[in-house]
Amino acid sequence: MDLPCPQWVRHVEQKWTELGSEGRERFSFLKDINDIFNNALSLIHQEDLNTLSKISNKYSVKKSPECASEFREQGNLSFKVKDYTVAALYYTKGICHADKNTEQLSLCYANRSATLFYQSCYKECLEDIQHALEAGYPSHLRDKLITRQTACLNHLSNTPAPKNPPPPNQKRSDPNTLTSHGVSVYFSPEKGRYLLAAENKPAGEVVLVDEAYCCVLIPGIKINPETQKARKPAFDTEDRHCHHCLSQTLNFTPCTNCSYARYCGERCQKEAWRLWHQWECTVGAELLVLGVLEHLALRVALRAGLKEVQRAKESSARSVLYKADSPIKLNFEGQCTKSSGHTDCYHGSSYLGVYSLLPHVDKHSPSLRFLLAVTTAVLYKKLQDGPPPVMWASHEDDEGTWMPEMSMLGATALRHVMQLRCNAQAVTAIKVKEESYTSVQSSKEIRIATAIFPVLSLLNHSCNSNTSISFTTGFEADQLTQLSGSQGEGDKTFHCGVKVTVRASKDITAGQEIQHCYGPHCSRMGVKERQRLLLDQYYFSCECAACQREQTENVTNAGVNTVPGLKCVKCGHSLQSQMESYVCSRPSCGHQITSAEVQKRIQGLQNLLDQAFNLLERDRSHDALRVLQSALSQADLILTETHPVQGELADASARAYATISEWNQAASYLKRSIVAITAQFGEDSIELGRQLFKLAQLHFNGGDRGAALSVIPGARRLLSLHCGPQCEELQELQEMERCLQ
Repeated sequence: MDLPCPQWVRHVEQKWTELGSEGRERFSFLKDINDIFNNALSLIHQEDLNTLSKISNKYSVKKSPECASEFREQGNLSFKVKDYTVAALYYTKGICHADKNTEQLSLCYANRSATLFYQSCYKECLEDIQHALEAGYPSHLRDKLITRQTACLNHLSNTPAPKNPPPPNQKRSDPNTLTSHGVSVYFSPEKGRYLLAAENKPAGEVVLVDEAYCCVLIPGIKINPETQKARKPAFDTEDRHCHHCLSQTLNFTPCTNCSYARYCGERCQKEAWRLWHQWECTVGAELLVLGVLEHLALRVALRAGLKEVQRAKESSARSVLYKADSPIKLNFEGQCTKSSGHTDCYHGSSYLGVYSLLPHVDKHSPSLRFLLAVTTAVLYKKLQDGPPPVMWASHEDDEGTWMPEMSMLGATALRHVMQLRCNAQAVTAIKVKEESYTSVQSSKEIRIATAIFPVLSLLNHSCNSNTSISFTTGFEADQLTQLSGSQGEGDKTFHCGVKVTVRASKDITAGQEIQHCYGPHCSRMGVKERQRLLLDQYYFSCECAACQREQTENVTNAGVNTVPGLKCVKCGHSLQSQMESYVCSRPSCGHQITSAEVQKRIQGLQNLLDQAFNLLERDRSHDALRVLQSALSQADLILTETHPVQGELADASARAYATISEWNQAASYLKRSIVAITAQFGEDSIELGRQLFKLAQLHFNGGDRGAALSVIPGARRLLSLHCGPQCEELQELQEMERCLQ
């Protein structure tokens, strides 16, 4: 939920309409962010605050003993069937909803300690036992808790201490070295700031590492349009990841004041409370209503504080960088670049690096500017009900009082929410799960958070970029920070716990621009759709090499264009597009079919695919295979083997055969899907790497040692190229290879 929920958007749209033509025109002429914010602030009435409160009631984050009891009972049911992971997640929900120092809280902690014990998480189990005792665990039940505590201590005393792993390669993990020796920052009026390789970067090599200045976890809450009540999946990202560093654990530490925020330990809990949660906590429900971008913008402003914002404004006013009429090289000196008396800091802890990103005020439509401004203003009004942030007090004696100059907090948050429209980065993770209906793991990339990365934001877009990105969270990211020594100015103890690693996905030569795909990729959509999306969200017309090539091809083949993946139902030759129909490319055939008929057939295949997946989830594998065989027969009439739908049908068939242990059949269908994947995404794509990973699993499960060993190197190469040496799939491939050898 990046933008506010629909109910709030409709409320602000009504306010926009009520301004009248003159009011809307006056607002549209405002270009200074301070003027825009103050204008919106003047329009906020009690009715707006009441409307926000009414909507927020559906997103309640208050403690609830009743909910705590309900979640504990659900955890007990999962525990009885030995589903310890799900039981732990339910008990965590109970812990988050229970009031502090209550019997309900102690029971939830004690029950969760049992799930951790059965998963051999003895250290975590001991922590939960201690929390249960401190919360007042009933004395008549303490014997079994002490018995479990003793068992944990025995297990830990008999377990040899792990050897210290070797530190990561310093060149891979040191952002100072990577940025200052391998990358140069340039500025030009046409491109703004951008990065060039200062030396050759072979495919797979790390180009740079950047730390997030701030991030916000993606909430899973949605509003049911029928009941108008908040609903969410049983467990979503906010139930599985720390709300500060995004790491995963099963023994979360809750916020003591709300039921929403939870952390991987007391360190993250205290750090989040110090930096922003003590002010966010009171408006937690409102932040869920107003969206992730508004939340992240507020968090950036809270972390920066008044002095840093003032310093950034002064530095920006002094800068002559944007008056340059030709490309300028910005000399990296450690973490900072000095140019004409202007200092740009390119590292994750640099607020100046965030502040200097363009907010594109004049490119947002007036109605969108109004939505963002009113949303920020009403949030600022809500915050004023509590104590002011210490970092925003202009003098020590101002603490505890909202001073007029603190309105800069709201204007700063508005600047950041405008920046985030173009500069926010989705933090993703590979979700690998073994589905109940198959012993072959499936993996997919899921979005877990939204963050702002000062250095990553400097990379320009390409629809066929030369880099891949991967993320590290929590302890792993903190280790990289300690190794590199990267710390913020005036914020020496803070680490966000989220880092992005940018790797060369193809060979990059010295002097070549380092580029990043913002989403629309040439392997997934055509040039017209890509350019429309980029113009709508990022306000530029893409002229990358991929777009120029496709546009040239479209002009060359104007009028008649062979359509990849479609074939004539009569003779099997490729089809050519002509107006609103397709014509066989073979002159002696000349068969025609309308575009509407083609789309109808493809939609029919998608419906059969959905039906097959539903059958698989209900353990009806043979029925699913019958549906898939029918779909494949229909697909072969009109689609070539390289069409994406052919790949999806073949992949689903492989899954279905795997559920009944027909490994050879499963492998043969997965190979068919690999043909389509390769045609769509290329021989060096991460998508192909994940398909090869699944193929290796099938050969391994089927006992085909030679076939598995022949596939593993290709899968390893692609996963290493895009994800780095620490990804889960690579670890499994290594274990598989050791077993086979």
